[in-house]
Amino acid sequence: MTLVQGGPVRTLSAPRPLIRRNDFSVLEPPLLGEWEPELSVSVVIPAYGGQEKLDLTLASLAAQSYPGDLMEVVVVDDGSDPALRLPPIRPEHARIVPSLPGGWARGHAVNSGAAASDADVLLFFDADMIAFREHVEAQMRWHHLADYLAVTGDLRCVDHEPGVLDPAGVLDAVRRGEPEALVDGPGEELGWLRRAYRRTKGLRAADHRAFHYFIGGTGSVRRAFFEESGGAASELVLGEDTHLGYRFAQNGAVFVPELETSSWHLGLPQMESRREDGARFRRPFVGNRLPLIGEHRALPGRQWEVPRVDAVLDATGARFDEVAETVDALLTGEVCDLRIRLVGEWWRVTPGRHAVLDDPAVHVRLLHEHYRCEPRVEFVEAEPEPDPEVPFRLLLGPGQAPAPQGVRRMIAKANEANAGLVRATAPGDDLGGPRLERTAAFARARRLGAGEADLETVVDEVFGVHWIDGESVLFTPEEEVEEPPRDWRVLLERAQARAESHRARAERLKSRFRWLTRSRTGRFLCRMIG
Repeated sequence: MTLVQGGPVRTLSAPRPLIRRNDFSVLEPPLLGEWEPELSVSVVIPAYGGQEKLDLTLASLAAQSYPGDLMEVVVVDDGSDPALRLPPIRPEHARIVPSLPGGWARGHAVNSGAAASDADVLLFFDADMIAFREHVEAQMRWHHLADYLAVTGDLRCVDHEPGVLDPAGVLDAVRRGEPEALVDGPGEELGWLRRAYRRTKGLRAADHRAFHYFIGGTGSVRRAFFEESGGAASELVLGEDTHLGYRFAQNGAVFVPELETSSWHLGLPQMESRREDGARFRRPFVGNRLPLIGEHRALPGRQWEVPRVDAVLDATGARFDEVAETVDALLTGEVCDLRIRLVGEWWRVTPGRHAVLDDPAVHVRLLHEHYRCEPRVEFVEAEPEPDPEVPFRLLLGPGQAPAPQGVRRMIAKANEANAGLVRATAPGDDLGGPRLERTAAFARARRLGAGEADLETVVDEVFGVHWIDGESVLFTPEEEVEEPPRDWRVLLERAQARAESHRARAERLKSRFRWLTRSRTGRFLCRMIG
Protein backbone atom coordinates (compact mmCIF):
# COMPACT_ATOMS: atom_id res chain seq x y z
CA MET A 1 0.00 0.00 0.00
CA THR A 2 1.19 3.48 -0.82
CA LEU A 3 0.33 6.23 1.60
CA VAL A 4 -0.47 9.53 -0.05
CA GLN A 5 2.03 12.37 -0.39
CA GLY A 6 5.07 10.13 -0.57
CA GLY A 7 4.52 8.21 2.68
CA PRO A 8 5.91 4.76 3.47
CA VAL A 9 5.06 1.76 1.34
CA ARG A 10 3.46 -1.30 2.93
CA THR A 11 2.28 -4.50 1.30
CA LEU A 12 -1.22 -5.54 2.30
CA SER A 13 -2.94 -8.79 1.46
CA ALA A 14 -5.78 -8.74 -1.04
CA PRO A 15 -8.68 -10.58 0.59
CA ARG A 16 -10.75 -12.66 -1.82
CA PRO A 17 -13.56 -14.45 0.02
CA LEU A 18 -15.89 -16.56 -2.09
CA ILE A 19 -19.09 -14.60 -2.73
CA ARG A 20 -21.89 -16.37 -4.61
CA ARG A 21 -23.39 -14.20 -7.32
CA ASN A 22 -24.02 -10.81 -5.68
CA ASP A 23 -24.87 -12.04 -2.18
CA PHE A 24 -22.31 -10.08 -0.16
CA SER A 25 -24.06 -10.94 3.12
CA VAL A 26 -21.11 -13.25 3.88
CA LEU A 27 -19.12 -10.07 4.56
CA GLU A 28 -19.36 -8.36 7.94
CA PRO A 29 -18.23 -4.73 7.76
CA PRO A 30 -16.98 -3.19 11.01
CA LEU A 31 -18.99 -0.57 12.82
CA LEU A 32 -18.24 2.98 11.81
CA GLY A 33 -15.65 4.53 14.07
CA GLU A 34 -14.75 1.21 15.68
CA TRP A 35 -12.05 -0.13 13.37
CA GLU A 36 -8.52 0.64 12.22
CA PRO A 37 -8.25 1.51 8.50
CA GLU A 38 -5.15 0.52 6.53
CA LEU A 39 -5.95 1.23 2.89
CA SER A 40 -5.26 4.59 1.29
CA VAL A 41 -7.87 6.25 -0.93
CA SER A 42 -7.78 8.79 -3.72
CA VAL A 43 -11.05 10.71 -4.00
CA VAL A 44 -11.23 11.60 -7.71
CA ILE A 45 -13.48 14.56 -8.54
CA PRO A 46 -14.05 15.25 -12.27
CA ALA A 47 -14.99 18.93 -12.59
CA TYR A 48 -15.86 21.42 -15.32
CA GLY A 49 -16.56 24.88 -13.97
CA GLY A 50 -18.78 25.21 -10.89
CA GLN A 51 -16.19 26.67 -8.54
CA GLU A 52 -18.78 27.58 -5.88
CA LYS A 53 -20.16 24.03 -5.59
CA LEU A 54 -16.67 22.55 -5.72
CA ASP A 55 -15.72 24.70 -2.71
CA LEU A 56 -18.61 23.17 -0.75
CA THR A 57 -17.64 19.67 -1.85
CA LEU A 58 -14.04 20.11 -0.71
CA ALA A 59 -15.19 21.57 2.59
CA SER A 60 -17.27 18.47 3.29
CA LEU A 61 -14.33 16.22 2.41
CA ALA A 62 -12.14 18.19 4.82
CA ALA A 63 -14.44 17.01 7.64
CA GLN A 64 -14.31 13.28 6.90
CA SER A 65 -13.83 10.70 9.63
CA TYR A 66 -11.39 8.69 7.51
CA PRO A 67 -7.75 9.31 8.55
CA GLY A 68 -6.32 12.30 6.72
CA ASP A 69 -2.94 10.65 6.15
CA LEU A 70 -4.70 7.86 4.21
CA MET A 71 -6.83 10.13 2.03
CA GLU A 72 -6.06 12.46 -0.82
CA VAL A 73 -8.42 14.42 -3.08
CA VAL A 74 -7.62 14.81 -6.76
CA VAL A 75 -9.75 17.36 -8.61
CA VAL A 76 -9.53 16.87 -12.37
CA ASP A 77 -10.09 20.15 -14.17
CA ASP A 78 -11.64 19.14 -17.49
CA GLY A 79 -10.86 22.39 -19.32
CA SER A 80 -12.65 24.94 -17.11
CA ASP A 81 -12.44 28.61 -18.11
CA PRO A 82 -11.43 30.20 -15.84
CA ALA A 83 -9.37 27.36 -14.44
CA LEU A 84 -10.47 25.85 -11.13
CA ARG A 85 -8.55 26.71 -7.97
CA LEU A 86 -8.18 25.16 -4.54
CA PRO A 87 -10.15 27.07 -1.88
CA PRO A 88 -8.77 27.78 1.62
CA ILE A 89 -11.03 25.15 3.22
CA ARG A 90 -10.04 21.80 1.76
CA PRO A 91 -8.64 18.41 2.79
CA GLU A 92 -5.02 18.35 3.91
CA HIS A 93 -3.94 16.42 0.82
CA ALA A 94 -5.79 18.01 -2.09
CA ARG A 95 -4.60 19.04 -5.51
CA ILE A 96 -5.92 19.97 -8.96
CA VAL A 97 -4.68 18.20 -12.08
CA PRO A 98 -5.68 18.81 -15.71
CA SER A 99 -7.38 16.19 -17.84
CA LEU A 100 -4.96 14.25 -19.99
CA PRO A 101 -4.65 15.43 -23.61
CA GLY A 102 -6.82 13.84 -26.25
CA GLY A 103 -10.23 13.72 -24.61
CA TRP A 104 -12.89 15.40 -22.52
CA ALA A 105 -15.98 14.68 -20.39
CA ARG A 106 -16.39 12.68 -17.24
CA GLY A 107 -15.05 9.27 -18.29
CA HIS A 108 -11.85 10.79 -19.62
CA ALA A 109 -11.48 12.89 -16.46
CA VAL A 110 -11.96 9.78 -14.28
CA ASN A 111 -9.12 8.05 -16.11
CA SER A 112 -6.99 11.18 -15.82
CA GLY A 113 -7.53 11.35 -12.06
CA ALA A 114 -6.77 7.65 -11.64
CA ALA A 115 -3.54 8.05 -13.61
CA ALA A 116 -2.50 11.04 -11.48
CA SER A 117 -2.97 9.21 -8.17
CA ASP A 118 -1.56 6.08 -6.56
CA ALA A 119 -3.70 5.15 -3.55
CA ASP A 120 -5.08 1.65 -2.96
CA VAL A 121 -8.70 2.62 -3.60
CA LEU A 122 -10.33 5.04 -6.04
CA LEU A 123 -13.47 6.79 -4.84
CA PHE A 124 -15.25 8.80 -7.54
CA PHE A 125 -17.21 11.80 -6.33
CA ASP A 126 -19.13 14.51 -8.16
CA ALA A 127 -18.06 18.15 -7.87
CA ASP A 128 -21.54 19.30 -6.80
CA MET A 129 -22.06 17.15 -3.71
CA ILE A 130 -21.67 17.39 0.05
CA ALA A 131 -20.42 14.21 1.74
CA PHE A 132 -21.62 13.30 5.22
CA ARG A 133 -18.89 12.85 7.83
CA GLU A 134 -18.54 9.03 7.50
CA HIS A 135 -19.15 8.89 3.75
CA VAL A 136 -15.60 7.90 2.79
CA GLU A 137 -15.11 5.68 5.82
CA ALA A 138 -18.34 3.77 5.17
CA GLN A 139 -17.26 2.81 1.67
CA MET A 140 -13.67 2.10 2.61
CA ARG A 141 -14.54 -0.49 5.25
CA TRP A 142 -15.91 -2.77 2.51
CA HIS A 143 -12.71 -2.64 0.47
CA HIS A 144 -10.79 -3.99 3.46
CA LEU A 145 -12.94 -7.15 3.27
CA ALA A 146 -12.60 -8.05 -0.43
CA ASP A 147 -10.68 -6.65 -3.37
CA TYR A 148 -13.34 -7.12 -6.05
CA LEU A 149 -16.18 -4.98 -4.70
CA ALA A 150 -17.77 -2.01 -6.48
CA VAL A 151 -19.36 0.10 -3.74
CA THR A 152 -22.00 2.76 -4.36
CA GLY A 153 -22.62 5.44 -1.77
CA ASP A 154 -26.00 6.91 -0.95
CA LEU A 155 -27.08 10.33 -2.17
CA ARG A 156 -30.12 12.54 -1.96
CA CYS A 157 -30.92 15.51 -4.14
CA VAL A 158 -31.58 18.85 -2.43
CA ASP A 159 -32.51 22.28 -3.73
CA HIS A 160 -29.61 24.67 -3.99
CA GLU A 161 -29.42 28.40 -4.54
CA PRO A 162 -26.04 30.10 -5.16
CA GLY A 163 -24.69 31.94 -2.15
CA VAL A 164 -26.92 30.26 0.46
CA LEU A 165 -24.26 27.83 1.71
CA ASP A 166 -20.67 28.73 2.54
CA PRO A 167 -17.66 26.40 2.97
CA ALA A 168 -17.16 27.27 6.64
CA GLY A 169 -20.76 26.38 7.44
CA VAL A 170 -20.49 23.12 5.52
CA LEU A 171 -17.26 22.19 7.30
CA ASP A 172 -18.79 22.86 10.69
CA ALA A 173 -22.07 21.00 10.05
CA VAL A 174 -20.39 17.93 8.55
CA ARG A 175 -17.72 17.82 11.26
CA ARG A 176 -20.46 17.90 13.95
CA GLY A 177 -22.31 15.11 12.15
CA GLU A 178 -25.28 17.37 11.47
CA PRO A 179 -25.45 17.77 7.65
CA GLU A 180 -29.25 18.05 7.91
CA ALA A 181 -28.73 21.56 9.25
CA LEU A 182 -27.55 22.63 5.80
CA VAL A 183 -30.77 21.92 3.89
CA ASP A 184 -34.54 21.97 4.24
CA GLY A 185 -36.16 18.56 4.37
CA PRO A 186 -34.75 15.05 3.91
CA GLY A 187 -33.84 15.48 0.25
CA GLU A 188 -35.15 13.55 -2.73
CA GLU A 189 -34.04 9.97 -3.25
CA LEU A 190 -33.39 8.45 -6.67
CA GLY A 191 -36.67 6.56 -6.79
CA TRP A 192 -35.65 4.02 -9.42
CA LEU A 193 -32.57 3.13 -7.40
CA ARG A 194 -34.43 2.76 -4.10
CA ARG A 195 -37.04 0.53 -5.79
CA ALA A 196 -34.26 -1.65 -7.16
CA TYR A 197 -32.76 -2.01 -3.69
CA ARG A 198 -36.11 -3.09 -2.26
CA ARG A 199 -36.72 -5.54 -5.10
CA THR A 200 -33.29 -7.17 -4.79
CA LYS A 201 -32.81 -7.13 -1.00
CA GLY A 202 -30.23 -4.38 -1.24
CA LEU A 203 -28.68 -5.97 -4.36
CA ARG A 204 -27.90 -9.18 -2.44
CA ALA A 205 -30.43 -10.99 -4.66
CA ALA A 206 -29.55 -9.03 -7.81
CA ASP A 207 -28.96 -10.90 -11.05
CA HIS A 208 -26.47 -10.21 -13.85
CA ARG A 209 -27.85 -6.67 -14.19
CA ALA A 210 -26.52 -5.49 -10.81
CA PHE A 211 -24.08 -3.21 -12.63
CA HIS A 212 -27.02 -0.96 -13.64
CA TYR A 213 -27.03 0.38 -10.09
CA PHE A 214 -23.42 1.47 -9.86
CA ILE A 215 -23.54 5.26 -9.45
CA GLY A 216 -20.39 7.01 -10.59
CA GLY A 217 -21.29 10.17 -8.65
CA THR A 218 -20.25 8.41 -5.45
CA GLY A 219 -18.72 5.00 -6.06
CA SER A 220 -15.47 3.26 -5.25
CA VAL A 221 -13.36 0.30 -6.26
CA ARG A 222 -9.84 -0.96 -5.64
CA ARG A 223 -7.32 0.69 -7.95
CA ALA A 224 -5.92 -2.63 -9.23
CA PHE A 225 -9.44 -3.82 -10.04
CA PHE A 226 -10.18 -0.55 -11.87
CA GLU A 227 -7.09 -0.97 -14.03
CA GLU A 228 -7.71 -4.67 -14.69
CA SER A 229 -11.25 -3.82 -15.80
CA GLY A 230 -9.97 -1.39 -18.44
CA GLY A 231 -10.95 1.85 -16.71
CA ALA A 232 -13.67 4.15 -18.00
CA ALA A 233 -14.52 4.48 -21.69
CA SER A 234 -12.98 7.87 -22.45
CA GLU A 235 -14.98 8.26 -25.66
CA LEU A 236 -18.34 8.23 -23.82
CA VAL A 237 -19.67 11.62 -22.75
CA LEU A 238 -22.87 10.29 -21.11
CA GLY A 239 -23.59 6.92 -19.54
CA GLU A 240 -19.94 6.28 -18.76
CA ASP A 241 -20.69 5.19 -15.19
CA THR A 242 -23.11 2.46 -16.33
CA HIS A 243 -20.54 1.27 -18.84
CA LEU A 244 -17.84 1.36 -16.15
CA GLY A 245 -20.10 -0.73 -13.91
CA TYR A 246 -20.49 -3.20 -16.78
CA ARG A 247 -16.73 -3.48 -17.11
CA PHE A 248 -16.49 -4.13 -13.39
CA ALA A 249 -19.15 -6.84 -13.69
CA GLN A 250 -17.32 -8.47 -16.59
CA ASN A 251 -14.24 -8.61 -14.39
CA GLY A 252 -16.17 -10.46 -11.68
CA ALA A 253 -17.24 -7.58 -9.40
CA VAL A 254 -19.72 -7.78 -6.54
CA PHE A 255 -21.84 -4.62 -6.23
CA VAL A 256 -22.48 -3.25 -2.73
CA PRO A 257 -24.77 -0.31 -1.85
CA GLU A 258 -23.52 1.57 1.21
CA LEU A 259 -26.62 3.06 2.82
CA GLU A 260 -25.54 3.68 6.41
CA THR A 261 -24.50 7.23 5.60
CA SER A 262 -25.34 9.56 2.75
CA SER A 263 -24.53 12.75 0.84
CA TRP A 264 -26.34 15.75 -0.57
CA HIS A 265 -26.45 16.31 -4.32
CA LEU A 266 -26.81 20.06 -4.85
CA GLY A 267 -29.68 20.20 -7.31
CA LEU A 268 -31.23 17.51 -9.49
CA PRO A 269 -28.76 15.62 -11.71
CA GLN A 270 -29.19 16.18 -15.43
CA MET A 271 -30.04 12.52 -15.94
CA GLU A 272 -33.02 13.03 -13.62
CA SER A 273 -34.17 16.45 -14.84
CA ARG A 274 -33.83 15.50 -18.55
CA ARG A 275 -34.31 11.75 -18.35
CA GLU A 276 -35.81 11.23 -21.84
CA ASP A 277 -33.25 13.39 -23.62
CA GLY A 278 -30.42 11.72 -21.76
CA ALA A 279 -31.73 8.22 -22.48
CA ARG A 280 -32.05 9.02 -26.19
CA PHE A 281 -28.47 10.27 -26.31
CA ARG A 282 -27.05 7.31 -24.39
CA ARG A 283 -28.93 4.67 -26.36
CA PRO A 284 -26.67 4.53 -29.46
CA PHE A 285 -23.39 5.38 -27.73
CA VAL A 286 -23.67 3.13 -24.70
CA GLY A 287 -25.74 0.52 -26.52
CA ASN A 288 -23.05 0.02 -29.15
CA ARG A 289 -20.57 -0.92 -26.42
CA LEU A 290 -22.80 -2.60 -23.82
CA PRO A 291 -24.59 -5.75 -25.01
CA LEU A 292 -26.71 -6.19 -21.86
CA ILE A 293 -28.67 -2.94 -22.03
CA GLY A 294 -31.36 -1.53 -24.28
CA GLU A 295 -34.29 -3.11 -26.10
CA HIS A 296 -32.81 -2.00 -29.41
CA ARG A 297 -30.39 -4.91 -29.12
CA ALA A 298 -33.32 -7.19 -30.04
CA LEU A 299 -33.69 -5.59 -33.47
CA PRO A 300 -33.44 -8.38 -36.07
CA GLY A 301 -30.36 -8.31 -38.26
CA ARG A 302 -28.50 -5.57 -36.36
CA GLN A 303 -24.84 -5.84 -35.38
CA TRP A 304 -22.96 -3.75 -32.85
CA GLU A 305 -19.42 -2.86 -31.89
CA VAL A 306 -19.43 -5.34 -29.00
CA PRO A 307 -21.34 -8.56 -29.77
CA ARG A 308 -23.51 -10.37 -27.27
CA VAL A 309 -21.91 -13.75 -27.97
CA ASP A 310 -18.47 -14.99 -29.01
CA ALA A 311 -18.89 -18.40 -30.65
CA VAL A 312 -15.73 -20.51 -30.82
CA LEU A 313 -15.59 -23.56 -33.09
CA ASP A 314 -12.53 -25.74 -33.65
CA ALA A 315 -12.49 -26.71 -37.34
CA THR A 316 -9.08 -28.42 -37.21
CA GLY A 317 -9.31 -31.68 -39.17
CA ALA A 318 -13.06 -31.31 -39.68
CA ARG A 319 -14.96 -31.63 -42.94
CA PHE A 320 -16.25 -28.57 -44.73
CA ASP A 321 -19.88 -29.76 -44.66
CA GLU A 322 -19.96 -30.30 -40.89
CA VAL A 323 -18.36 -26.97 -40.05
CA ALA A 324 -20.47 -25.05 -42.56
CA GLU A 325 -23.63 -26.61 -41.16
CA THR A 326 -22.86 -25.24 -37.72
CA VAL A 327 -21.53 -21.83 -38.78
CA ASP A 328 -24.39 -21.18 -41.20
CA ALA A 329 -26.89 -22.10 -38.48
CA LEU A 330 -25.29 -19.51 -36.18
CA LEU A 331 -25.17 -16.83 -38.85
CA THR A 332 -28.84 -17.27 -39.77
CA GLY A 333 -30.13 -17.64 -36.21
CA GLU A 334 -32.19 -15.16 -34.24
CA VAL A 335 -29.18 -13.82 -32.32
CA CYS A 336 -27.45 -11.69 -34.93
CA ASP A 337 -25.04 -9.76 -32.73
CA LEU A 338 -22.50 -12.55 -32.45
CA ARG A 339 -18.94 -13.15 -33.58
CA ILE A 340 -17.69 -16.53 -34.74
CA ARG A 341 -14.07 -17.47 -34.29
CA LEU A 342 -13.05 -20.43 -36.41
CA VAL A 343 -9.97 -22.24 -35.12
CA GLY A 344 -8.10 -24.01 -37.90
CA GLU A 345 -4.93 -24.55 -39.90
CA TRP A 346 -5.42 -21.48 -42.05
CA TRP A 347 -1.69 -21.36 -42.79
CA ARG A 348 -2.40 -24.20 -45.22
CA VAL A 349 -4.32 -21.82 -47.51
CA THR A 350 -1.42 -20.94 -49.81
CA PRO A 351 -1.31 -19.42 -53.31
CA GLY A 352 0.19 -21.19 -56.28
CA ARG A 353 -0.47 -24.49 -58.01
CA HIS A 354 -1.97 -27.24 -55.90
CA ALA A 355 -4.17 -30.28 -56.27
CA VAL A 356 -7.85 -29.42 -56.52
CA LEU A 357 -10.30 -32.11 -55.55
CA ASP A 358 -7.58 -34.30 -54.06
CA ASP A 359 -5.83 -31.50 -52.20
CA PRO A 360 -5.10 -32.63 -48.58
CA ALA A 361 -6.12 -29.11 -47.47
CA VAL A 362 -9.31 -29.01 -49.52
CA HIS A 363 -11.62 -28.62 -46.50
CA VAL A 364 -9.48 -25.82 -45.08
CA ARG A 365 -9.54 -24.01 -48.44
CA LEU A 366 -13.28 -24.45 -48.82
CA LEU A 367 -14.01 -23.06 -45.36
CA HIS A 368 -11.67 -20.11 -45.82
CA GLU A 369 -13.23 -19.18 -49.15
CA HIS A 370 -16.76 -19.75 -47.91
CA TYR A 371 -16.44 -17.29 -45.00
CA ARG A 372 -13.65 -14.89 -45.95
CA CYS A 373 -16.20 -12.19 -46.89
CA GLU A 374 -18.39 -12.71 -43.82
CA PRO A 375 -17.53 -9.92 -41.34
CA ARG A 376 -18.81 -11.91 -38.35
CA VAL A 377 -16.37 -14.78 -38.93
CA GLU A 378 -12.73 -14.56 -37.84
CA PHE A 379 -10.02 -17.10 -38.69
CA VAL A 380 -7.70 -17.92 -35.79
CA GLU A 381 -5.08 -20.63 -35.42
CA ALA A 382 -5.55 -21.23 -31.68
CA GLU A 383 -8.46 -20.90 -29.28
CA PRO A 384 -8.59 -17.21 -28.35
CA GLU A 385 -8.75 -15.91 -24.80
CA PRO A 386 -12.22 -14.76 -23.69
CA ASP A 387 -13.00 -11.19 -24.67
CA PRO A 388 -13.75 -9.31 -21.41
CA GLU A 389 -16.17 -6.98 -23.19
CA VAL A 390 -18.42 -9.80 -24.50
CA PRO A 391 -20.88 -11.21 -21.93
CA PHE A 392 -21.13 -14.77 -23.30
CA ARG A 393 -18.82 -17.28 -24.94
CA LEU A 394 -20.36 -20.22 -26.81
CA LEU A 395 -18.22 -23.28 -27.50
CA LEU A 396 -19.54 -25.92 -29.86
CA GLY A 397 -18.26 -28.45 -32.36
CA PRO A 398 -18.67 -29.19 -36.08
CA GLY A 399 -22.04 -30.69 -36.87
CA GLN A 400 -23.70 -29.17 -33.79
CA ALA A 401 -26.07 -26.87 -35.63
CA PRO A 402 -28.45 -25.00 -33.31
CA ALA A 403 -31.97 -24.21 -34.38
CA PRO A 404 -32.67 -20.57 -35.27
CA GLN A 405 -33.87 -19.99 -31.70
CA GLY A 406 -31.15 -22.14 -30.09
CA VAL A 407 -28.67 -19.48 -28.99
CA ARG A 408 -31.46 -17.21 -27.77
CA ARG A 409 -32.83 -20.09 -25.71
CA MET A 410 -29.43 -20.79 -24.15
CA ILE A 411 -29.03 -17.15 -23.16
CA ALA A 412 -32.55 -17.14 -21.72
CA LYS A 413 -31.79 -20.28 -19.69
CA ALA A 414 -28.57 -18.71 -18.39
CA ASN A 415 -30.40 -15.56 -17.30
CA GLU A 416 -33.39 -17.40 -15.81
CA ALA A 417 -31.07 -19.51 -13.65
CA ASN A 418 -28.58 -16.65 -13.17
CA ALA A 419 -26.04 -19.33 -14.07
CA GLY A 420 -22.38 -18.91 -14.85
CA LEU A 421 -22.36 -21.83 -17.28
CA VAL A 422 -25.05 -23.53 -19.35
CA ARG A 423 -24.18 -26.98 -20.64
CA ALA A 424 -26.23 -28.84 -23.24
CA THR A 425 -26.34 -32.56 -23.84
CA ALA A 426 -25.81 -33.68 -27.42
CA PRO A 427 -27.18 -36.76 -29.20
CA GLY A 428 -24.64 -39.55 -28.86
CA ASP A 429 -22.39 -37.61 -26.48
CA ASP A 430 -24.13 -36.26 -23.39
CA LEU A 431 -20.99 -34.49 -22.11
CA GLY A 432 -19.82 -33.12 -25.44
CA GLY A 433 -22.63 -30.73 -26.24
CA PRO A 434 -22.39 -26.95 -26.64
CA ARG A 435 -21.61 -24.83 -23.59
CA LEU A 436 -22.41 -21.17 -22.94
CA GLU A 437 -20.00 -19.44 -20.56
CA ARG A 438 -20.83 -16.21 -18.74
CA THR A 439 -17.68 -14.08 -18.89
CA ALA A 440 -18.34 -12.45 -15.51
CA ALA A 441 -18.63 -15.81 -13.75
CA PHE A 442 -15.42 -17.20 -15.21
CA ALA A 443 -13.58 -13.96 -14.40
CA ARG A 444 -14.77 -14.26 -10.78
CA ALA A 445 -13.62 -17.88 -10.59
CA ARG A 446 -10.17 -17.03 -11.96
CA ARG A 447 -9.88 -14.15 -9.49
CA LEU A 448 -10.54 -16.62 -6.69
CA GLY A 449 -7.56 -18.65 -7.85
CA ALA A 450 -9.21 -21.32 -9.98
CA GLY A 451 -6.99 -23.01 -12.55
CA GLU A 452 -8.15 -24.74 -15.71
CA ALA A 453 -8.51 -28.05 -13.86
CA ASP A 454 -11.01 -26.76 -11.30
CA LEU A 455 -12.39 -23.74 -13.16
CA GLU A 456 -15.82 -25.23 -13.79
CA THR A 457 -16.10 -26.38 -10.18
CA VAL A 458 -15.48 -22.86 -8.86
CA VAL A 459 -17.86 -21.38 -11.44
CA ASP A 460 -20.49 -23.72 -10.06
CA GLU A 461 -19.76 -22.43 -6.55
CA VAL A 462 -19.92 -18.73 -7.41
CA PHE A 463 -22.70 -18.70 -10.03
CA GLY A 464 -23.95 -22.22 -10.71
CA VAL A 465 -23.88 -24.64 -13.66
CA HIS A 466 -27.19 -25.25 -15.42
CA TRP A 467 -27.79 -28.29 -17.63
CA ILE A 468 -30.29 -28.37 -20.50
CA ASP A 469 -31.47 -31.05 -22.91
CA GLY A 470 -29.74 -30.12 -26.12
CA GLU A 471 -32.12 -32.01 -28.39
CA SER A 472 -35.27 -30.22 -27.24
CA VAL A 473 -33.89 -26.84 -26.18
CA LEU A 474 -31.05 -26.23 -28.62
CA PHE A 475 -31.44 -28.33 -31.76
CA THR A 476 -35.24 -28.55 -32.22
CA PRO A 477 -36.80 -25.59 -34.05
CA GLU A 478 -39.81 -23.92 -32.53
CA GLU A 479 -43.09 -24.52 -34.29
CA GLU A 480 -43.88 -21.56 -36.46
CA VAL A 481 -46.75 -19.50 -35.15
CA GLU A 482 -48.75 -17.81 -37.84
CA GLU A 483 -48.54 -14.06 -37.45
CA PRO A 484 -51.91 -12.34 -36.98
CA PRO A 485 -53.02 -10.29 -39.99
CA ARG A 486 -52.44 -6.58 -39.80
CA ASP A 487 -56.18 -5.84 -40.09
CA TRP A 488 -57.07 -8.27 -37.30
CA ARG A 489 -59.11 -5.66 -35.47
CA VAL A 490 -61.35 -5.10 -38.51
CA LEU A 491 -61.72 -8.84 -39.07
CA LEU A 492 -62.56 -9.34 -35.39
CA GLU A 493 -65.26 -6.67 -35.50
CA ARG A 494 -66.77 -8.28 -38.60
CA ALA A 495 -66.74 -11.71 -36.97
CA GLN A 496 -68.36 -10.30 -33.84
CA ALA A 497 -71.05 -8.65 -35.96
CA ARG A 498 -71.75 -11.94 -37.76
CA ALA A 499 -71.90 -13.79 -34.44
CA GLU A 500 -74.40 -11.25 -33.11
CA SER A 501 -76.53 -11.69 -36.24
CA HIS A 502 -76.50 -15.48 -35.79
CA ARG A 503 -77.47 -15.12 -32.14
CA ALA A 504 -80.44 -12.89 -33.07
CA ARG A 505 -81.60 -15.39 -35.72
CA ALA A 506 -81.26 -18.24 -33.24
CA GLU A 507 -83.46 -16.36 -30.75
CA ARG A 508 -86.12 -15.84 -33.44
CA LEU A 509 -86.07 -19.55 -34.31
CA LYS A 510 -86.33 -20.51 -30.62
CA SER A 511 -89.36 -18.20 -30.22
CA ARG A 512 -91.03 -19.70 -33.28
CA PHE A 513 -90.38 -23.26 -32.04
CA ARG A 514 -91.94 -22.47 -28.66
CA TRP A 515 -95.04 -21.04 -30.38
CA LEU A 516 -95.35 -24.12 -32.62
CA THR A 517 -95.09 -26.59 -29.77
CA ARG A 518 -97.15 -24.81 -27.10
CA SER A 519 -100.17 -23.28 -28.89
CA ARG A 520 -103.18 -25.23 -30.26
CA THR A 521 -102.84 -23.56 -33.64
CA GLY A 522 -99.17 -24.38 -33.78
CA ARG A 523 -99.73 -28.05 -32.98
CA PHE A 524 -102.46 -28.19 -35.65
CA LEU A 525 -100.11 -26.71 -38.26
CA CYS A 526 -97.37 -29.19 -37.25
CA ARG A 527 -99.81 -32.12 -37.84
CA MET A 528 -100.83 -30.66 -41.19
CA ILE A 529 -97.15 -30.29 -42.26
CA GLY A 530 -96.30 -33.74 -40.99
